Amino acid sequence: MPCAIPMSSLGLARLPLLADLPQQRLDALAAQCAWRRFEPGQPIVSRDASGGDVHLIVDGRVRIHVYAGDGREVLFTHLQEGSIVGDFAAVDGGLRTTDAHASTRVLSASLTGAHFKQLLREEPRVEERYVRYLVGLVRMLTDRVIELSTLAVQNRIRAEVLRLAQAATEPDSDFARLEPAPRHADLAAQVGTTREQVTRELSALTRQGLLQKAGHALLVTDLHRLQALVRSASERDDREEATLSASRGRRTPSHAGPCSPR
Repeated sequence: MPCAIPMSSLGLARLPLLADLPQQRLDALAAQCAWRRFEPGQPIVSRDASGGDVHLIVDGRVRIHVYAGDGREVLFTHLQEGSIVGDFAAVDGGLRTTDAHASTRVLSASLTGAHFKQLLREEPRVEERYVRYLVGLVRMLTDRVIELSTLAVQNRIRAEVLRLAQAATEPDSDFARLEPAPRHADLAAQVGTTREQVTRELSALTRQGLLQKAGHALLVTDLHRLQALVRSASERDDREEATLSASRGRRTPSHAGPCSPR
């Protein structure tokens, strides 16, 4: 079971969603929250469960995923401190859509669904940030669907590494440090392939000088070059798909059907 801990508005002040709220408002919000500590592997929310508590992740890392009917894991993302978990069910009153487990020790400040919606109504700046977060999520998921539908496995792996690197790098930097290094099984679950395929592609990128191991970290040494590699492979995939589609369009039946001209 998660461990209850004393409340603190200091943790809430670090959340991007609540940035610039007056101290008095943060104190009142902290008093509304249930403050809990989750150990690694503990569930925070469960798919298809009812209940609308929204978890504000003050500290730690959370794994967002589901398991398919065949037991295969589909990994959506890892959320860091400052993120939100469980907000969809709070907003629409539906069931949870994913599982969320603590990847590290997690400190959560949870609001009831009613209190979360009240916060959005009463604080226009928070509401605007939340809407921007949702729009960003839709854009990211759109990109993921396009990649899964159009890119070969090799380039999906490269694109995922590039996405992680871009999220971890400083502005105008061509270097990124991913720490801890992403697990090969996690990358495989995110792009819909096998761990062995991920291992082969990361080894190939290392031989090309684009990746380096550094203890528990993975270094991406040249973001622009990796981006160019992903782009060129994407264009090649598009050309091959266009050629295949044109070939299918030119294909003629091997025999006449009942309504075909004789």
